[in-house]
Amino acid sequence: MKIRPRHLLKTAFRNACTLLVILWCASTAQVMVFRFINPPFTPLMLYRLAHREGMDYRWKSLSQLSPFIQQAVLASEDQRFMVHNGFDLKQINEALQEHTGKKRLRGASTISMQVARNLFLWQGHSWMRKMLEAYYTVLIELLWSKKRILEMYLNIAEWGKGTFGAEAASVHYFSCHASALNRDQAALMAAVLPNPRKWSPTHPTRYILKRKAFILTHMDQFKPLRN
Repeated sequence: MKIRPRHLLKTAFRNACTLLVILWCASTAQVMVFRFINPPFTPLMLYRLAHREGMDYRWKSLSQLSPFIQQAVLASEDQRFMVHNGFDLKQINEALQEHTGKKRLRGASTISMQVARNLFLWQGHSWMRKMLEAYYTVLIELLWSKKRILEMYLNIAEWGKGTFGAEAASVHYFSCHASALNRDQAALMAAVLPNPRKWSPTHPTRYILKRKAFILTHMDQFKPLRN
């Protein structure tokens, strides 16, 4: 029996559509689960653990975190968090303009994008991962509240080798719970987030102290969220 090329194309197209629907359903269910359930670990945590860096991770709800750490992180990482839909087009445009001026392309990742990357994806740099990061960012913004996104970020963000989340970082660096962080401590913790494996809140460089001063001047414009 001779199979027509047109029939093969239809079959391939139908199978591709079916696969896409299955993947969409699976990823949507995955995101919905973490809307209500706190993750026991993330791919990044397992990666660091496999490299013998340990995994200090202690989940705390927003109400158990100092309002200062929320304000500091928003001032440092994503000042338009409450008004964008996952992508800060203004920051992306500014980053691209700087890049065309022969400067190194700086990051323009929002908190939502960082959550998508850290919670669902693998380490590395590739166009595939970037596309999946954008896809998961859209799902997160559609299915989660801003409170949940910020809560997730504050709990799974890497804050040093083997240290994840504000609670573990607070205990590690300042010997206190995240609920007891003061303004200066919170600003220092937020200041190191761009490269927490290189910088330390307890041994700040001149650059980190400048970032801390910047964060302190912008913190008050953000209202802490509560569960």
